[in-house]
Amino acid sequence: MKTRTSARNRDRASNRAGAPGGRRERTAPGGGARAGGTAVRDRAPPRPPKPAAPEPPARPTPRVQTVVVPEDHDGQRLDNFLAGRLKGVPRSLVYRICRTGEVRVNGGRAKPDQRLGAGDSVRIPPVRVAEKGDPPVAPAAQATRVEAAVVHEDRDFLVIDKPAGVASHGGSGVSFGAIELLRAARPRETLELAHRLDRDTSGILVLTRRRSALTALQAAIREGRVEKRYLALVQGHLPQARLVVDAPLRKAVLQGGERMVRVDADGKASRSIFTEIERYADASLVEVALETGRTHQIRVHAQHIGHPLAGDEKYGDRDFNKSMRERGLKRLFLHAARFEFELGERVFAFSAPLAPELAEVTGTLQRAGTKGRRA
Repeated sequence: MKTRTSARNRDRASNRAGAPGGRRERTAPGGGARAGGTAVRDRAPPRPPKPAAPEPPARPTPRVQTVVVPEDHDGQRLDNFLAGRLKGVPRSLVYRICRTGEVRVNGGRAKPDQRLGAGDSVRIPPVRVAEKGDPPVAPAAQATRVEAAVVHEDRDFLVIDKPAGVASHGGSGVSFGAIELLRAARPRETLELAHRLDRDTSGILVLTRRRSALTALQAAIREGRVEKRYLALVQGHLPQARLVVDAPLRKAVLQGGERMVRVDADGKASRSIFTEIERYADASLVEVALETGRTHQIRVHAQHIGHPLAGDEKYGDRDFNKSMRERGLKRLFLHAARFEFELGERVFAFSAPLAPELAEVTGTLQRAGTKGRRA
């Protein structure tokens, strides 16, 4: 009995503790104590919801533009003209809108390399460029490398000895070519490419600093008044000291998207002159003069006459390439050695010696034994 009475007394005491004037348990704001008499810890009041971020201002919707080509753009390539109008648009997109027919010149379809005339009407479709914050920055090391390759500059021209592996301009899979890197290194100058070299070709690349110089030089190129000479290493020995290759070339795109050039009777007239400089055991160093400037012209003409270029993975001979790799060749053996032209009374002649990595290969071949030089 005493045990039951003590239990009832403890219950009464507990009830009195919860009555007004007794010890109270802390409760959470707006709530009571947990079952079992355990105190509930105070919780911080809920945070007010964050205000919605202001929406960015709406960008104007691009519209179709119809632009009349001004006098000072007479003779400019369509792709270069579009690149100047569509700032920030990648070259790959410029080529695509030409290829799909969205760009029209005087109402008709046009290829990227078509030359425009003063007064031509160019239809430019709406083009959106995704905003991704700050524009990409040219890698400092690459810009320094190309800047160090400058071999001549005056008020009209900037000339570099382009290293192999550097594209002439950005495009598919290439963010920065020589022109973009030089523009980054010289932001206050207006630089334009006067012509192009393949990415794997080293040597003389001419850029212009004034619009008048660009149009004058491009006119000279079109009219065949520019002398371009290359050095190349070919398989075997030419049948004669000087060999003229007159074979039309036609571009084709394979199923996988790879671009190839072939000799084709329906292609564009193409003419190269091969002159043997030095013979080695199974190869020859030749100079190639171009009378036309088709895509991959030297490489395809060399393949056509049965003397493909060393290191040419697209048009070359696999066994010959392997043999040249064993002798230290790690790239296409093709070097733009000389670029010469006249503008009015001024004569320009730019030249670059054989790239060091190529000179090492010829040195190795010479030490293995030569079969003499041809005049």
